[in-house]
Formats: sequence, structure tokens, C-alpha cells
Amino acid sequence: MGNVCCCVQVDQSTVAIKERFGKFEAILEPGCHCLPWHFGHRLAGHLSLRVQQLDVRCETKTKDNVFVNVVASIQFRALADKASDAFYKLTNTRSQIQAYVFDVIRASVPKLNLDDTFEQKNDIAKAVEDELEKAMSAYGYEIVQTLIVDIEPDEHVKRAMNEINAAARLRLAATDKAEAEKILQIKRAEGEAESKYLAGLGIARQRQAIVDGLRDSVLGFSVNVPGTTAKDVMDMVLVTQYFDTMKEIGVASKSSAVFIPHGPGAVRDVATQIRDGLLQASQPSSS
Repeated sequence: MGNVCCCVQVDQSTVAIKERFGKFEAILEPGCHCLPWHFGHRLAGHLSLRVQQLDVRCETKTKDNVFVNVVASIQFRALADKASDAFYKLTNTRSQIQAYVFDVIRASVPKLNLDDTFEQKNDIAKAVEDELEKAMSAYGYEIVQTLIVDIEPDEHVKRAMNEINAAARLRLAATDKAEAEKILQIKRAEGEAESKYLAGLGIARQRQAIVDGLRDSVLGFSVNVPGTTAKDVMDMVLVTQYFDTMKEIGVASKSSAVFIPHGPGAVRDVATQIRDGLLQASQPSSS
């Protein structure tokens, strides 16, 4: 901007206020203008049309009696077609905006609890913007954007809120952990039950296979060797199993010593004892 030889320069995004003998005459747009001072013309001042920002910190109390600091960010600018109103009607634009912000916030926040204040900060910002737009338009200003950028409770309140949140998360974690352990125990029990069931099936099938094999052996031996009975075949099977058992005891390196009668007559004694036990178990007991 300059004022040489009655010429003035107005920068971009700026307007100048032209007066003649102290009375407003015109708005000078960006560029070079002739201002003959000897005819009473003078430049009263300049007005920026750029967007400006004002951060307002307002302390107030919520409905549940918690003091908070609400920080509002107001973006505003002067209107080119109302530059004279913006220049002449307000002495301190920022103080005027701050007063309206205080008024709206202190009227809105006390109606809300602390949690609702955080959730409805956009509604608070909208209320501030509507009130400012209605009031400042009469002075030649436009409210571009209003933001509630921060809500700061007292430090003790913030610490208490963090502790409540931490306790809730720990409780949820403990519940999830207990539920996971419950599922593991159920699955482990189901697995053990299934394993025992399958083991029982295997043992039953094994015993059935042994019985089937013994039956087939007895029948085959009786057919191929005339004159033999089922009792003779069972005695032979017992003899075979007896010697197999003796062999396994001798082969095992860490087996404990077992003293049993050994001799050809021992097999007959074992067979006799088994048969006698089966016969006694099959006979009904006398009263």
C-alpha cells in the first residue's frame, strides 16, 4: 500500500475505506486509486477480507456439577459488500464474537451431563454458529465455520473417568478370559469323553476279535483232528498263552521278579482253576 502523488495502492484480499471531509464515500477495491487529498479525500483505513480465526476458551459447569473448559474455534471474515458496516460499526470484532460465544456455551452446556457434553459437541458448535451468524451479519461479518475443538474437565475428573474406563475394560477382559477358560474345559471334557468312548470301542472290538479267533480255531481244530473236543483245544490255547506270558516277562528288561509255579502240571492246574471258577460263577447260589 502506498500514498504517493495522491495515488494509493490496495492489496489483494483487502479493501480500503475512502472518506471525504470525514464522511464515508466509497470502498476501494484492490488496485491503484487516485486520492486527491487537496479536495478533502483521504484513506480512513483498510479491511482484510481474508478468513480469520479466533480461539475462545470458556469455563462453565455441566448439569452434573462438573466444571469444564470448552475451547471453540471461530472462523470468520468481513463481507466485501458490507465493508463499511464491518469498518464503522464495531470497535473490537474479536471481543464481540467472544462475548456471543460465552453466552451460547454457558447457556447450552449446563443443560447437559458431562458425557452428553462430549457426545453433543457438534450440536453446541451449531448453536454457537447460528447465534453468531445472526448477530454478526448485521455488522458485515460472515461466520465461516464454528468448531468445538476441545472439552477439558478438571484434572481429578479426568483421572476418575480414566479409572472408571480402565475398570470397565478389566472387567470385560476378565469376563472374556473366564468364558474362554470355560470353553476350553468343555472342549477338553468332550475330547476326553470321545477318547474314552473310542478306546472302549477299540477294546470291545479287540475282545470280539479274540473271541471270534478262538471260536474259529476251536472249530477248525475239531474238524481237522478227529476225536478232539472243545475242552482239549481250550487247554492247548491256555498252554500257548502261558508260554507267551512267560516269554514276555523274560524279555522285558525292567520287569519285576514274578514267582509262579513252573512245570507241565502248572498248565493243567491253571486250566482247572479257570474252569472251576467259571462253573462256580454259573451255578445259582443256594439260599
